Amino acid sequence: MGGSWCRALRERCPQPRGLLNLTITKACLFALLFGLVWSITGSECLPGGNLFGLVVLFICAVLAGKLMGLVQFPTLPPFPPLLGMLLAGLLLRNVPYISDAVYIDPRWSSALRNIALAIILTRAGLGLNPQALVRLKAVCVRLAVGPCLVEASVVAIVSHFLLKLPWVWGFILGFVLAAVSPAVVVPSMLLLQREGYGVDKGIPTLLMAAGSFDDILAITGFSTCLGIAFSTGSTWMNVLKGLLEVVGGVLAGLLVGVFLCLFPSSDQEDLTWTRTLLLLGLSVFSVFLSHVVGFAGAGGLCVLVLSFVAALGWRVNKAPVAVVVGRSWDVFQPLLFGLIGTEITVSTLNPSTVGLGVACLFIGLSIRVLVTFLLVHFGGFSLKEKLFIAVAWLPKATVQAAIGSKALDMAREDGDEVLVKYGLDVLTLAVLAILITAPIGALGIGLSGPRLLQPQVKVSGEPETGPASPDSNNVSEKDCRTIESKL
Repeated sequence: MGGSWCRALRERCPQPRGLLNLTITKACLFALLFGLVWSITGSECLPGGNLFGLVVLFICAVLAGKLMGLVQFPTLPPFPPLLGMLLAGLLLRNVPYISDAVYIDPRWSSALRNIALAIILTRAGLGLNPQALVRLKAVCVRLAVGPCLVEASVVAIVSHFLLKLPWVWGFILGFVLAAVSPAVVVPSMLLLQREGYGVDKGIPTLLMAAGSFDDILAITGFSTCLGIAFSTGSTWMNVLKGLLEVVGGVLAGLLVGVFLCLFPSSDQEDLTWTRTLLLLGLSVFSVFLSHVVGFAGAGGLCVLVLSFVAALGWRVNKAPVAVVVGRSWDVFQPLLFGLIGTEITVSTLNPSTVGLGVACLFIGLSIRVLVTFLLVHFGGFSLKEKLFIAVAWLPKATVQAAIGSKALDMAREDGDEVLVKYGLDVLTLAVLAILITAPIGALGIGLSGPRLLQPQVKVSGEPETGPASPDSNNVSEKDCRTIESKL
């Protein structure tokens, strides 16, 4: 009887198929998910709630990134998606009525930015080539240290006289602006490495390695200056604390990296996912723990070292792990740049501050390019390769997004209006640096790489390898080498 009733119902109400059925199914799943979350969190997932704001921001940032990637001009590479993500956050923050509905708790925003920083540093550590590092160690150190310190000092001096910032706040701004962007440099270098440009001389590995250390130096300098600005203790003690952060970060990274080489063993099941979860979990934990113990600069360096040491132990088996880490970055990248965009309120910006800040930025960039070109002079590179390295050292995005608002957050906690103004100036210039240098740097790398770098010389008779699928946990050694060559 029940069966006949069902047959009669199907005859009277034909089942929808195709696109209509798919649309209704997806809508019901979305409504069910929303209802489930609402029943648990209540008002948090409604307009004005924190969870609602994060979901809207993520969706808008992803869509804006996709749209920005579609903006192309003949003979030019596409604009970096991170620019669209940043603009999405700016619009959500500054459009009336929408800004009231899209609220994000500052603590959640800060935590998500720190997670994104840990992921991109992990990805950079996995992508380092130890053989090229040994061959280029001298120029790598010069490239990592020289431009960062010189640009930070130049920006500090210029901002002291143009923006009337105190010296310590000038150096805070200088170290924020001096960091090169892994979010632009690393993907661009991986692409050039895949195409074989500059590989014979290790230029992609050199820039990824030096860029990571450049960021660590900038974060350490920023943390030291921030401690001086908000500390009542001895200046020398704060400087010593910065040095201890560097040493502590390296030692902690070595210990954790050796642990990851030993655990889990290669005979365990789901090896790729276990290694990835341990790697990302320890990386994120290192960043947050460094803040808890008061050594914020040590966390990033620890992440870079532990991921590099782990990759040395895993050898070819690091390739599938790197693929999964890259996918996790695809999730957190829209959150990072969308969140930093929501920190800027256009109506509160001072036009004079913006104009003078852009002048500080361009003066610092000009000196940085010149110093970079000079420091790689004795690295065995041709004139074209030195020009490319100087251009590749322009873009800024990730570190500026991750630490640009920290000084403002601390100033707000202190309740000092003067310090809040200084913190807002630092954040404003960090956002301007992203908006100006990220597209210029990405386009510069994409255009100059194939023209200024030599393609890789292939050994005759070397077999061609096809693309490998990283989706499976049981990846063969041959597939691992193929994936690694593409990374």
